[in-house]
Amino acid sequence: MHKKKKVLALLGSTKQDSFNLKILQKFMQLTESIFAVEIYPLGELPYFNPDLDNENTIPISVVNFRNCIETSAGIIICTPEYVFSLPGILKNALEWTVSTMLFHEKPTALITASSSGDKAHESLELVMKTIGAKVGDQSSILIKSVKTVLNEQGEIKNPNILADLNGLIENFKATLEQF
Repeated sequence: MHKKKKVLALLGSTKQDSFNLKILQKFMQLTESIFAVEIYPLGELPYFNPDLDNENTIPISVVNFRNCIETSAGIIICTPEYVFSLPGILKNALEWTVSTMLFHEKPTALITASSSGDKAHESLELVMKTIGAKVGDQSSILIKSVKTVLNEQGEIKNPNILADLNGLIENFKATLEQF
């Protein structure tokens, strides 16, 4: 029996029963035999402040967040789009990593699920490239019209989206196996 790879999930939505949470839960269900996925509570992080980003003043919640990234084999980010951009809670979390090399060559999968999502997805890909994350070509998907993708039980009802998610999982798994 092989050990499950630890994957840290970053959820860009703060809504309790969000579409993104349901998609992330489907990811977790589909990967439960290969990944141990932990959703990090991004709401625990303070607003990014470069003046606090040193060993004497860094908040303990940021230290914990960075440790979770460091000890994870890979990262999955699932986010909506807010006003044509990334949600503040996700952007804030990513900003706490810019002074580090935590994401450098870290296998990362990206899911943007929103009404449109184009701008947030483009922004997320740019941010992750900038901080050096290893995002494979097939490890990034954009799910448009997310309200029409899930049924009342929160299951993905669109077979094309499910195929895209399975493709992302296979590519992400292959990337993780390289490390």
